[in-house]
Amino acid sequence: MDKWMEVQLFLQTAELGSVSKAAETLGMSSSAGSRHLVNLEQRLGARLVERNTRRLFLTEVGEEFYRRCLNISSEMEEAESLVSSALLSPVGTLRVTASVSFCAQIIAPLLPEFTRRHPNISVSITAANRYFDIIENGIDVAIRTREHDADSGIVTRRLAETRRILAASPEYLDRHGTPKTLDELSGHHFLIYTLANNPYELAFTKASTCRSIKIEGLLDSNEGQVIRQAGLNGLGILIQPTYIIHDDVIAGRLVPILDDWDLPRLKITLAYQNRQYLSLKVRAFIDFLADHFRNEEYERRWTQTWSHSGSVAVRREGKANTIC
Repeated sequence: MDKWMEVQLFLQTAELGSVSKAAETLGMSSSAGSRHLVNLEQRLGARLVERNTRRLFLTEVGEEFYRRCLNISSEMEEAESLVSSALLSPVGTLRVTASVSFCAQIIAPLLPEFTRRHPNISVSITAANRYFDIIENGIDVAIRTREHDADSGIVTRRLAETRRILAASPEYLDRHGTPKTLDELSGHHFLIYTLANNPYELAFTKASTCRSIKIEGLLDSNEGQVIRQAGLNGLGILIQPTYIIHDDVIAGRLVPILDDWDLPRLKITLAYQNRQYLSLKVRAFIDFLADHFRNEEYERRWTQTWSHSGSVAVRREGKANTIC
């Protein structure tokens, strides 16, 4: 019990920036709080907290200990909640992060069904076109478009693969013409997503043929929805993952260009902490999302190539070309 109280006192001190405030929160005297902190540091043989005349701050090892203890505390709170409420269903706050487009187009429409199935889970979503450190930022699940995570403590689970395609509005193609060859891309207006790998050079493949084309942007942005909307408004040719513009292509609002050529594909994965036992809330969300992807056959939809009848796109089975 003393060890757990020491950890709780340390967590509160780190969050409140004061030993006395931490002690008050836990219903003990300031002297008792200080004693718990000293005992913890002596037991660990490490300095966790430093003080100067103006503030209290964590040492480097204290920062790492704080992150680890925060995860343990969260798991303990969930376990206590489960026992005290006699529930056999997941509970707690689920923290999810993904790109803005993925959050808007995939996650948000699924939340009513997910929360209906799991009414004791609240969801906190961070929509951002960057990869957060999962452990440091207290994230439960991240949806990413890369196959492996650099941190060996992170597990990835593949959801689907998606093509990246060139497309433009019928209005733009009426004004500027539809490129029939890669060479005809020269002189066209491009809408460039700046967070893509090597965004100003397109690496095309078809069978065993590889071509690299440099492009210049009429518009560039770090947000895919800005690029999509500009493309719908006829500003130029966009390069986007199929999952973002799939419905626009089906509806004829965007027309795929040079679709017999393939660009490097993206693998959509779930990333989460490598734990022997996943919390129920994380397991529930991972299984729910994976089942949805499988039932909707997203990978089949997003890796197909297109043919056209008038301005209406018709899907055709597509296979990946050779990677150069």
